[in-house]
Amino acid sequence: MPVLPLLLVVLYGLCLLFILGFSVGQWQLTRLARRAYAAPPAPAPPAPAAWPRVTVQLPLFNEQNVVERVIDATAALDYPSALLHIQVLDDSTDATVAMAAARVAHHAARGLRISHVHRTNREGFKAGALRDGLLETDGEYVAIFDADFVPEADFLRRTVPYFLQDARIGVVQTRWGHLNENESLLTRLQAFGLDAHFLIEQVGRTFAGFFINFNGTGGVWRRACIDDAGGWHTDTLTEDLDLSYRAQLRGWRFVYRPEIVAPAELPAVMDALKSQQFRWTKGAAETAHKHLGPVWRSAQPLGVKLQASFHLLNSSVYVVIMLMALLSVPLVFVRAQFREYKVVFQLASVFLVGFTPLIYYYYSAWRLAHPDKPLWRYPGFFLLFLSVSMGLALHNARAVILGWLGRRTPFVRTPKAGTAPVARRRRYRTGGMGPLVALEGLLAAYFAFGLGAGIYFDDFGLLPFHSLLTLGFAAIFYYSVRHAR
Repeated sequence: MPVLPLLLVVLYGLCLLFILGFSVGQWQLTRLARRAYAAPPAPAPPAPAAWPRVTVQLPLFNEQNVVERVIDATAALDYPSALLHIQVLDDSTDATVAMAAARVAHHAARGLRISHVHRTNREGFKAGALRDGLLETDGEYVAIFDADFVPEADFLRRTVPYFLQDARIGVVQTRWGHLNENESLLTRLQAFGLDAHFLIEQVGRTFAGFFINFNGTGGVWRRACIDDAGGWHTDTLTEDLDLSYRAQLRGWRFVYRPEIVAPAELPAVMDALKSQQFRWTKGAAETAHKHLGPVWRSAQPLGVKLQASFHLLNSSVYVVIMLMALLSVPLVFVRAQFREYKVVFQLASVFLVGFTPLIYYYYSAWRLAHPDKPLWRYPGFFLLFLSVSMGLALHNARAVILGWLGRRTPFVRTPKAGTAPVARRRRYRTGGMGPLVALEGLLAAYFAFGLGAGIYFDDFGLLPFHSLLTLGFAAIFYYSVRHAR
């Protein structure tokens, strides 16, 4: 029996087992979230007799399209002005600096305590800006909004009271809303994925007492929690996930409230989406490398440790998908030539079984987010989302591997388009037609070849997989080329 075909079969089988384990984990969180929604809702805490001091931090870097919008939105927050301090943490190198300064001056003239903190070195990127800003404010609580967020006026009045219930609550995180969900198919697909995280994953983890994460924006920190956990570190691209784990390992509790929504803008072009995905997946791998050891050495219950490991390793699924995809094409030829593997391939061909729990996971979120949409719309949209997610596997797998290897890369922020007319928007680009985009195009052809080979050999077991891969990589390649122009 040749060794190479056997090795391919074994590796492919291990990938399938990993995918199945990942999917079962999402299924468990879905069950927990459904139990949380079935329970009677907890009443909102009452307003305090005396409100505490709050600092609102707005980290910016070259955000001409949205800088005025986010400053005006936070300036309109309904909170006692004597207790509110807004910090515009501006690392910009373009006209954003002048635009931010003008809006800050406008609101300061109205009596608002608002500061424009402009750094010229960008040391530590976002984490460095947040860290340096804390040195210049006296807020007991710190709300953070990225430049693409537009918080509602009552945001602080709805979140701050939770801290006053328990001195060990370190974070109150809210759900992200989507200002431009219906702008394009790309934004609808992103909303579909994010809704699953915010409506299912965060809810399920909170209900079971597992670790959750501050999502980088749209939430509030207790200043004492940040200090106790060691402050903002700059050694990962997901400073939010890193600080979340350090805080929870020190016994701080996190509150997640999905009914409080912080509206935000979704990336509308492929290079912006890719920059966001790279930061999230690489940063998650860096944080896993940093915290898996401390998690398992902690005194946390075994269930919390297992779920924390699953949480930290979530982004690694892209590496497995990419490996499984590359193996799938030669496996078509192995099956055609080595009939002794027939039973093994019959098992492997039902790879979609590994994705079945994901159908339940995403459907639950989709139904919560869109209760009025007809059921028949879900299957096709889910398959399209799955396909595009697979198409991002090369890009995201590279990010994960770089994270695990400890390779340092700069913090590339996600460009925002804003709501101004197209002619007035500044087009920020994060990259052009690089080798990776060309490779995505070649991989689309590679999987199309696998699809054709399966049809030629009358082997339709991997046809669904190759169809999704071909469509996904072709779509990512097309939009990458289109948006690079």
